[in-house]
Amino acid sequence: MKIVGRVIRLAWAGLMVAMAATALAALNVRRRIVPKDEPDADEVQLVATFEPILFESTASSFRGGKVDLWFGGGIIDLRDATLDPAGARLDVRAMFGGCQLLVPESWNVTTRVLGIGGAGDGRPKADRPLDAPHLTVEGTALFGGVGIASEI
Repeated sequence: MKIVGRVIRLAWAGLMVAMAATALAALNVRRRIVPKDEPDADEVQLVATFEPILFESTASSFRGGKVDLWFGGGIIDLRDATLDPAGARLDVRAMFGGCQLLVPESWNVTTRVLGIGGAGDGRPKADRPLDAPHLTVEGTALFGGVGIASEI
């Protein structure tokens, strides 16, 4: 029993050290990354580090961008954006944070987010045409992720 207790205490201490290291990395990211979050931008760089995010896109040819969610999160609304004909790709890094990604019901969305967490399309299953606008969400998640929906 003593060994099990010792292992649990070591695991807990390791988790606390990892969380502290992640928080310090998040502060570094916050200082380093300059958000590019104009509503009409075709490519974005969105950051939610220890704060909420609320972004609504009106882009006429949205190609994607990068999303950093470190101990923060919120809503990214792409329902008023028009995707580039070649499609779009969002690269996501979610560390102890996450967001709701709102997309039009007609869009095809592919998710490839790995880690402890991830991304999931919560929209009702529908037969969308193969030539419908296509968004790819890729990246990593550590105790966070992205939920895809068409309504809040």
